[in-house]
Amino acid sequence: MKCEVIAVGTELLLGDVVDTNSSYIGSQLAMSGIDSHFQVKVGDNLERITECISTAAQRSDFIIMCGGLGPTQDDITRNAVAEVMGVPLVRHPELVEKIQAVFAGREMTDNNLVQADLPEGATAIPVMGGTAPGFVCEFKNAADESIVLYAVPGVPWEMMEMMDWVTEDMRKRSGFSGVIKSCILKTWGLPEAELAELLAEEIERLDSESEAGSHDNSASATLAFLASGWEGLKVRITAKADSEAEAIKILQHEEAAVRKILPDELIFGKDEETMETVVLELCKKQGLKLAVAESLTGGLISSRLTAVAGSSDVFLGGVVSYAKDVKVAVLGADPEKLAVSQETASAMAKGAISKLGADCSLAVTGVAGPDPLEGVEPGTIWIASVLDGECETVNIKFPFDRERTRQFTVITALNMFRTRLLKKMST
Repeated sequence: MKCEVIAVGTELLLGDVVDTNSSYIGSQLAMSGIDSHFQVKVGDNLERITECISTAAQRSDFIIMCGGLGPTQDDITRNAVAEVMGVPLVRHPELVEKIQAVFAGREMTDNNLVQADLPEGATAIPVMGGTAPGFVCEFKNAADESIVLYAVPGVPWEMMEMMDWVTEDMRKRSGFSGVIKSCILKTWGLPEAELAELLAEEIERLDSESEAGSHDNSASATLAFLASGWEGLKVRITAKADSEAEAIKILQHEEAAVRKILPDELIFGKDEETMETVVLELCKKQGLKLAVAESLTGGLISSRLTAVAGSSDVFLGGVVSYAKDVKVAVLGADPEKLAVSQETASAMAKGAISKLGADCSLAVTGVAGPDPLEGVEPGTIWIASVLDGECETVNIKFPFDRERTRQFTVITALNMFRTRLLKKMST
């Protein structure tokens, strides 16, 4: 059961819009046990869109087209599908009523009604959040094989509302009655290559089991990696079985196996947990009030902490001491020391404790680039934390651009503090 995703829109090719829709659709297909081997982007050109559809029909069982269902002249997905099928477009009165209902109380131009035109033989997807109906149709490819095509809007929230219906319909059409369950373990501290090396034997074992059972639809599990920037490096575990209870059992068994292989401190969270929710929860369990002092991150650590509901139970506040004068005047840093140094980072962490009356603190100072600062090279970072009255510092060097240096400093600093909190709890 293979599905190809075709994202339509010239803006995607020009880089004006980032194609997050294909990523979301891909994740939903994976969670439904549907293979997606190709994702294609194509501009608003009738000939090229029809070519993409014809090509996809030769190598996939299902096609999901995203975008090009609006009311403007460049919204031609429906026209391209009709051309591939060799049928005309037909206006559906019930869709006209739905579109008019969306505009209740507002003026509607006649061009909106073209959204009610579907290829002859197509059926409207019953879920419709906006003015653009999605549709599903079936046609024959060049080899006379039946292909099912789904067209969904490019507006993200409208597409997302339809995807549950789409994946369920695909499963029904394919005869797949099993259950797919998955979980995500979030890690920080090792690059993707080293993480993959640690799990190589386990991945090989799972692949062998999956291959052995491929002909009888046996229960199975898979591992996949997803590098997510300052959200961490994720390990997704997916289990497929005939029942939900069996899928959960497989998932739990494989999660235990992965946790046994990876170092304890490497995994910081699971599923919806983030580095900041974990740090705040550890502080809360230990009755600690937290303060931060930030230089190169410019408030990013504080922003992530305060984005968590209930963070006020733990987080007192932060000092954004971007200028060296502020580090000295507010946090008590030594004016004779470099702004990016072990001594300054330590002074910032201790100063945050003193100024805000916290039990513990976290501080960062560094050179985001692109130019050196006081002779210190870009990517040089000092992180300091105070816990139980003891200050610890760490020096790291990032080879990234300015923005990634700032972002990776945030998660690295929080992770450093997390490991200290874990050690405190275990003693």
